[in-house]
Amino acid sequence: MKQVLLPILLFLTFNLSGQGIEFFDGTWEEALEKAKAAEQLIFVDAYAKWCGPCKRMAKNTFTKKHVGDFFNSNFLNVKMDMESSDAKTFRKHYPVSSYPTLLFINGDGEVVSKGVGAKKPEDLIKMGEFAISQFDVSEDYATAYEKGDRDPELIYNYVKALNKMGKPSLKIVNDYLKTQTDMTTEHNLKFIQVACSEADSKVFDLLIKHRPQIEAVSSKEAVLETIAAACTRTAEKAVEFESDDLHEEAKAKMKKYYPEKAQAFTFDRDMKYYLATHNAKAYMKCCSNFAKKEVKNNASQLHDLAKTIQDNFQDNSNAMKQAEKYAGKAAQNGGLSNYYYTYANILMLNGKKSKALEMARKSLELSEGDRAAAAGIEKLIHKIEEG
Repeated sequence: MKQVLLPILLFLTFNLSGQGIEFFDGTWEEALEKAKAAEQLIFVDAYAKWCGPCKRMAKNTFTKKHVGDFFNSNFLNVKMDMESSDAKTFRKHYPVSSYPTLLFINGDGEVVSKGVGAKKPEDLIKMGEFAISQFDVSEDYATAYEKGDRDPELIYNYVKALNKMGKPSLKIVNDYLKTQTDMTTEHNLKFIQVACSEADSKVFDLLIKHRPQIEAVSSKEAVLETIAAACTRTAEKAVEFESDDLHEEAKAKMKKYYPEKAQAFTFDRDMKYYLATHNAKAYMKCCSNFAKKEVKNNASQLHDLAKTIQDNFQDNSNAMKQAEKYAGKAAQNGGLSNYYYTYANILMLNGKKSKALEMARKSLELSEGDRAAAAGIEKLIHKIEEG
């Protein structure tokens, strides 16, 4: 299969609410307590108000939908103004000398990993993936399980940890369920929910069968999140195995069991699937519908569409015409330097040298003294002039 430059990278779940990273509104102590209870990492953006790179990252990285999808699904996110009085206690435990400093901290307050400096969206996601890889507690449960411990609470926590890391859990799940005669006990209802990692599975059918009871011991919102996550995982398997059947099953089950978010899910998964299978015609049709019904005048999403088309379908003239349209609208509506840079690049590839040069110069004008960005723009200007 031809390698595809995917602009969106998710870890198991597909966040269906809002756009960009959602930051926790509470104290640091509350964040630690919440993260520990959920066995979740805390992502901390340790910044200063005067810091230029911090501002750019907040504007150009944290607001990206695919960054929000990834971080909202996997972390409790916290912004910490390191020079504020609220950060006094935090500074004692986590001294910071450079801004921004990006920390991944567990519920016990231990730093799992960290990085320094503003990151582009894909680089920040890679940091998050690495942090997750360092926070695998499933091995602790695996040791006890392999020694013969079949305590229901241990199995519950083991399956939960495996699913959080994207590791196979269905054998353990099925082995446990075979021993149960009553699926409606409180423990088993909770187990079904935490064990439901894929829509194309028997445990998903159990989730739907006992949905009212599971909602009673959990919540309607939590069950909806489980359904979305399971459908997303099945859709990801469809991409992995290029399976039309799994792709359609994921969309159908989302439509049936979470209809409020089915349209957004379908757009998202169709575009990922058609990118992975390099089906330009189907992808562009989906893009067109997505732009009209969901994106509309959202500059960030229009820019992402244009960049994705450029990266994956550069040899398709019809696709590149559409990319030019999206990039132009993104630049006009958003007014950011990188939007004009993308627009200039696409114009150049489409043979529109004069307009490309104009947009590249506009990008340089808006770069606001960012030396690294300016250097890249100047290189593009030179390339256009020489072309």
